[in-house]
Amino acid sequence: MLQAFAYCQVAVLVRHWFEISLTDSHLEHGTRVELRLLDPQPHRGSESAAQRIVADAPVWRADLFDRIGGTPGDFEAAHFHPFFTGPEPSERHWDDAVRTAPWEWLRRQLADLGAIAAAAGVTLTDPAAESEQVLADLPAILTAAQSLAPGQCRSSHQCHAWTSDVTTAVALMLEQLARPDLLDRGYAAPWLRRARSGRTI
Repeated sequence: MLQAFAYCQVAVLVRHWFEISLTDSHLEHGTRVELRLLDPQPHRGSESAAQRIVADAPVWRADLFDRIGGTPGDFEAAHFHPFFTGPEPSERHWDDAVRTAPWEWLRRQLADLGAIAAAAGVTLTDPAAESEQVLADLPAILTAAQSLAPGQCRSSHQCHAWTSDVTTAVALMLEQLARPDLLDRGYAAPWLRRARSGRTI
């Protein structure tokens, strides 16, 4: 399940995400919000033809996650990635406000795209105009983000339904677990059944 808010140069992507720690196999889930750059596409067809919209290069990511098995709504695993190297995110960054007031923190971040872009080393053609457009849509973006929050996902089957498009990423996590013996196989069962690897996990 993915919602996209596309503008002139950037897009804000909002979705639910499921994560398995590679070190100790704990499970996390919640809202993922990414800022992407739109990749300009050549015009195709007539003046009325549908055009490609490609949200490609990642700039910034917020992961407003709970630990599965932890205190619901505690946002114990909430963090953000202030920059990317190619498609790969930076290390996790932590901020008390991300955990204690995640939606207000998200609102403040998205209200200043220029600051996000500068911290990520990305130059926007017209950051003021992009910020103005995103700011106008912030209520809708925040509503979308809150609708996919960890507290809105009440079972492993619902979580899997919301993240079934990223089965390959979860399969890669399952293949790289340092402590597969610690994995909550009951909760992870829907992903385990669809893991692409044939080896025993």
